[in-house]
Amino acid sequence: MGNLKDLQEQLLTDERKAPIPELSLDSDDHIVVLKNYRFHKQLTLELYQASTTQTGKLKNPLKLVNPFDAALKARTLDELKFLTALSRFQNNPTAAKSPADIEALKTVMSNPLSLRFFYHDTEFSENVVAGSLKEVNTGELIKDITLTIRKEADWYFIIPQIQINNKVASFADIEIKYDYFILHGQSIHLLSKFPLLKLARFFKQQPTGLKLHESEYTGIRQNILCRLEDQISVNYTFVEPGSNTQIAKSGLRESREKFIYLSDLDNYVIINPVLKYGTVEIPVLTKRQIYSQDSEGEIFAVERDRDAEVNFIALLLKQHEDFEEQLETDLPYFYLHKQRFLNEDWFLQAFEQWQQQGITVLGFNQLKGNKLNGNKAKITIRVISGLDWFNTSVDVRFGKKKASLKQLQSSVRNKNKFVQLDDGTLGILPAEWLQKFEDYFNAGEIVDEEIQIPKFNYSEVKELFNDDELDESVKKEILVFESKLKQLDLHNEIDIPADLNASLREYQKQGFAWLNLLDDFNFGGCLADDMGLGKTLQVIAFILGQRKKTQQNTNLVVVPTSLIFNWQTEVQQFAPSLKLLTLYGAGRIKDISVFDNYEIVLTSYGTLLSDITFLTKYRFNYIFLDESQNIKNIDSQRYYAARQLQSRNKIAITGTPVENNTFDLYAQLSFACPGLLGNKQSFRDLFAIPIDKFKSSRHALQLQQKVAPFILRRTKRDVARELPLKTEMVLYCPMEEAQRKVYETYEQEFRDYIAGTNEEELSQNSIHILRSLTRLRQICDSPLLLEDEKLFGDSSSKIEILLEQIENKAQYHKVLVFSQFVSMLELIKKELQHRGIAFEYLTGSTRDRESVVNNFQNNPSIRVFLISLKAGGTGLNLTEADYVYLVDPWWNPAVENQAIDRSYRIGQEKAVMAVRLICPDTIEEKIVKLQATKRALSNDLLKPAAAFFTSITKAEWLSMLDH
Repeated sequence: MGNLKDLQEQLLTDERKAPIPELSLDSDDHIVVLKNYRFHKQLTLELYQASTTQTGKLKNPLKLVNPFDAALKARTLDELKFLTALSRFQNNPTAAKSPADIEALKTVMSNPLSLRFFYHDTEFSENVVAGSLKEVNTGELIKDITLTIRKEADWYFIIPQIQINNKVASFADIEIKYDYFILHGQSIHLLSKFPLLKLARFFKQQPTGLKLHESEYTGIRQNILCRLEDQISVNYTFVEPGSNTQIAKSGLRESREKFIYLSDLDNYVIINPVLKYGTVEIPVLTKRQIYSQDSEGEIFAVERDRDAEVNFIALLLKQHEDFEEQLETDLPYFYLHKQRFLNEDWFLQAFEQWQQQGITVLGFNQLKGNKLNGNKAKITIRVISGLDWFNTSVDVRFGKKKASLKQLQSSVRNKNKFVQLDDGTLGILPAEWLQKFEDYFNAGEIVDEEIQIPKFNYSEVKELFNDDELDESVKKEILVFESKLKQLDLHNEIDIPADLNASLREYQKQGFAWLNLLDDFNFGGCLADDMGLGKTLQVIAFILGQRKKTQQNTNLVVVPTSLIFNWQTEVQQFAPSLKLLTLYGAGRIKDISVFDNYEIVLTSYGTLLSDITFLTKYRFNYIFLDESQNIKNIDSQRYYAARQLQSRNKIAITGTPVENNTFDLYAQLSFACPGLLGNKQSFRDLFAIPIDKFKSSRHALQLQQKVAPFILRRTKRDVARELPLKTEMVLYCPMEEAQRKVYETYEQEFRDYIAGTNEEELSQNSIHILRSLTRLRQICDSPLLLEDEKLFGDSSSKIEILLEQIENKAQYHKVLVFSQFVSMLELIKKELQHRGIAFEYLTGSTRDRESVVNNFQNNPSIRVFLISLKAGGTGLNLTEADYVYLVDPWWNPAVENQAIDRSYRIGQEKAVMAVRLICPDTIEEKIVKLQATKRALSNDLLKPAAAFFTSITKAEWLSMLDH
């Protein structure tokens, strides 16, 4: 409780000590006193609260008021500025005089509170008391002192005069008060320009002026009067205005050049406007007069062009709000803080106006720390048509300096609005042009001082540039591209090559026409039909058609190793007249001079990497990349190698243009249509991130529209009416060296047995033949199937290619995989598990067949069904699948057809694709060929295996085992 009592007592004490608040400022009881500081004789301004008599006389005591305290009661900004200015002169005797003092005193003399002004008479009292104060009126500001120069014989007279209230007063009639003021009668006037202070003090000591002999006058004229002419009026009475003849001969009227001189002053930029009369430069903010001398030595005056100077000043006043206030100072120039001056939003606009008015700016590049070019960017764009490009000239000038495209690109890439110029200055790019330039550079490549935009980027050219920037030939080409590339029904106009041994379906004719249309415009593209729709056939037809369109028809075809045999087979089947050279294997040709003798140079992606050094030295007609998703990784050696190849044109071929993300598409189209999708970074920002990360449908649509003319994509669903309900094809799976070595060992053993056995014994030992044949088939699947044998290796080309197919297809299709060997299914099963691919599994040991079948049919996450040929050959309805892979085809296609028909049944709404995996140059390939020659046996579903083997002669067996 004691502490609470102490607190209560303290609060009461504080209340008793608290002063009574003063009343607000009132002109009736507050005055301003001008006085000298007691010891240093410097101006002091003081604010007093004073009472008055009924007649208005001051009464003691006078109470000194702190202007800072009074400022708290200010009601307007002018009152606040007034009281702050007063405080500047509170007992501050050591402060040096400065132009800022003049500005503060102007604020005091404006007297927004209408206070009475007094000056202190120290003769009455050293202290400020009512009797020591003499009231004065605040008169107009003194803005000029006139010096009249009169000449009499060898003498010159300098007579000072001052104009007060529109009347001329001599210095004998005035009193200088506190250095800053002139007391004239009952009024006090502020000398409103800093240079007037010393001049007034000097002539107060010489009130009648100066008398100078002509020997002294010349020096005074040059060193003093000429300088004073910038600040005050100097009138030479002995100099007459020039005659028309004198002025005409002087040339002072012939030119009126305008200049702005820029210079540094600490952190400020001085802006000095100058009008040049002939050879004489006159700062327009000075009072300087123009004098000249004629041929006879007579000096004459020339009147300044006041209208031109007023217009010059008016232009500057409009350009910055600070300049009007500065015009009231004694400074012969304008000024801005350097940061405000170099703000491009201000000085670029100002400089442009100065240029339009014919004003020359000097000193800009000499400002400390300034590397900016003072000119606005002048940008001229022109797009003309070249052979394969739209050549875009971009002329960016800053005054007389041109920015190179390389420097522009560097600035744009770094999001920098400043561009380096060859004189070391920096041009400022308008903000709205930064994005435009970025789009230009993304659309093409810089070659010399032009941007070359590929013609297949025609839609972007139309979007990026204004109509008046496009040459007429460019406009016409774009119209042709837009109309032609939207018409895919042009196959009626295209003659199918007579040498093609095939009948093209309607959609294949369309693809053939599309390839030719692109060729007409020298455009590349991507043929992206689903697997099994005949992409290879369309390309073969196109290559045949090139015979009539080009003299040099050597085309490079790059394929996965597994497709080399497919291409060889299909070229031989559909276009045997095509001259084909296969670059593959240890003994391949490495001499480009022979390429001219062939129409197709067929090689693998692996060989391409090995032979890239010499392949890049040949310029092909076309380069075709089959299964072009092999270059989808833009950081891979395959992609880099493909981009190094030279050709007239390029086509990517793939059934899966996008496997993982949009960069798959970028990689393939940057090969086929370089520049179409810009550089890697711009594609990432514009499409990859919005589409892949944020699933932006708008960006996906933009990308689709951009690439649509250059991608031909037909799915089996799109062309279902033209497809047979069931399509069968062979996919070759070449063995690697280790697997081939195992196979050849067993094959030689089988060959030796056949060679050493007569026809009768062969017909009686079909079981031995079957066992040997099964071993070879198992090795084709995987050497691991021979578990009890000593092996040389365990690689399996079929498993590798099958898994690649499954990964490509399973996202959009359900897949059946059949094998006669359960052990092979087990190997495939392990790989699927390793890769995280969901599947079902059915063999003879499966107990609940119905459950696994239903799970595959109804569960959308189950994309693959592994089935043994024996267990799944009958009784299953698997209509959800539309791809069937037969891992190890057998002699009797009827058995295989039963497996295929697990998918191809009543209720199937999709076209079924059946794929046989065959190892080339093996017994598998020979059996498939034998099936064709013994069609009657192949179609006989009841013929047992033994009967099939007894029908094959010894010669046929040796033929099958012969390479």
